Amino acid sequence: MNLPYDENEEIEEIEREKEEQRARKERERKLKEARKQNKAINAGQNSDVLKVFLCMMVCLLLLVALMYGGLLLLERNRAVAENPDGGDTSPVISTAIVYTQEEMEAKIAEAEKAAMKRGSENMLDTMKVSFASGMSTIDILRAMYPDDLVVGSGGRFYFHPIDRSLRQNELVAENLSILESGEYQYLQDGAVISHKGIDVSSHQGAIDWNQVAADGVEFAFVRAVFRGYGSGKLVEDEQFDANMQGAIAAGVKVGVYVFSQAINEEEILEEANLVLEKVANYQLDCPIVFDVEMVSGDGRMNYLSAEERTSLVLLFCKTIEESGHRVMIYHNTEMAAVKVNIAALEQYDKWYASYSSKMFYPYEYRVWQYSDKGKVQGIKGDVDMNLCVQPVWE
Repeated sequence: MNLPYDENEEIEEIEREKEEQRARKERERKLKEARKQNKAINAGQNSDVLKVFLCMMVCLLLLVALMYGGLLLLERNRAVAENPDGGDTSPVISTAIVYTQEEMEAKIAEAEKAAMKRGSENMLDTMKVSFASGMSTIDILRAMYPDDLVVGSGGRFYFHPIDRSLRQNELVAENLSILESGEYQYLQDGAVISHKGIDVSSHQGAIDWNQVAADGVEFAFVRAVFRGYGSGKLVEDEQFDANMQGAIAAGVKVGVYVFSQAINEEEILEEANLVLEKVANYQLDCPIVFDVEMVSGDGRMNYLSAEERTSLVLLFCKTIEESGHRVMIYHNTEMAAVKVNIAALEQYDKWYASYSSKMFYPYEYRVWQYSDKGKVQGIKGDVDMNLCVQPVWE
C-alpha cells in the first residue's frame, strides 16, 4: 500500500524499506533460476531420508532374524544333548551367532546412530547446496518445514503449525505466468483466468483512467482515508473523488481502502464512519478494505498486541458490514502469522500482499498484491499490481 506522507522522517523510512524490497526482488530473481535445482535437492533429500529409514529397518530386521535363528539353534542343540538317540537328527550349524538381549539392544542402538549420522550429513549437504545457490535462510526453513508457516519477525523466526481447518490457498505455482513486463497472470489449461487490478492513492497523482482501462486493468482499490503513523491524524485522500469518478466512467470496477493506524476503538469507529461517508455517493463494485500493516520505525500501531489488533480489525469489519457493504482485510505474511489471530478473522475475505512468486502462504486469499513497482498506461511512475482469480466484484 502507499503510506501516508505527512512526516518527512516517515517518508525516508518508506524509501529505505522500498530499497530493501528492490534488493529482495533481485535476490528472488536469482532464486527463481535455482528453483528447479532446489526441487531436485528436496526430492533428493526426501529420497535420502527414505533410504536412511529403509536402511534402519533392514538392519533391525537382520538383527532380529539373527537373534531368532540363534535362539532356535541353541534350543535345538539343547534338545539333541538331552535326547541323543531320538528326534530330528539333521545337522546343526555349529558356527551360528547368538546375541543376548543386551547385545541385541546395543546393536540396534548402533545402527540407529549410524543412520542418524548419515541423515544429518545429507541434510547438511543439502543446506550447503541451497545456500550456495542463493537461497535465503527463510526459504530453506520453509522447504524443511512444509507443515509450518515460517516467518521472520523482529529478528526471530516463528514456526506456526498450519491450521488445516481454515480455508486453504488452492493456487498452483505451476499455473503462474510472469510476463516480461513483470505482470503476473494465472492460467488454467493454458488460458489466462486471472483478472488484472491496481490500487491507487494521491501518490499516483492525476490518472488517465481511459488509458488504464485500455491497458487491461479490470478493477482498482482507491484509497479513501489514511491515518498518520506518527501523528495519528486522520486525513482524507485528496485524489479520492477524481479517482473514483475517473475509474467508474472508464468501466473499471472499484473498491476503496483505509490505511489504518488506529490504536483504540474510538479511532477505529472514526475511520469506519469517515469511509462510509466518503463512499455514500458511489456505487461500489468491490469491498471496503481495512489495511492493517506494520510500518518501519516508530509506528503507533506497532505496539499493539495481537489480541488488541485483532479486536480492532473485527470492530471495523463489523461496523462496515452493518452498513450493508462488503468488507475485506489487507495483510502480509508477518501480520497473519504473528500480529493478528488469523483464525478469528476467518469469516472475512483477504487481500494478501507478497512480492514474491513463491506460493508458500497456506491460507485462502481473494486478491494478491504481488508488486509495488508495476507500470500501467495512464499512470506516471510506479503503481501496486494485483490479481484475482475469482472476481471480487458483484
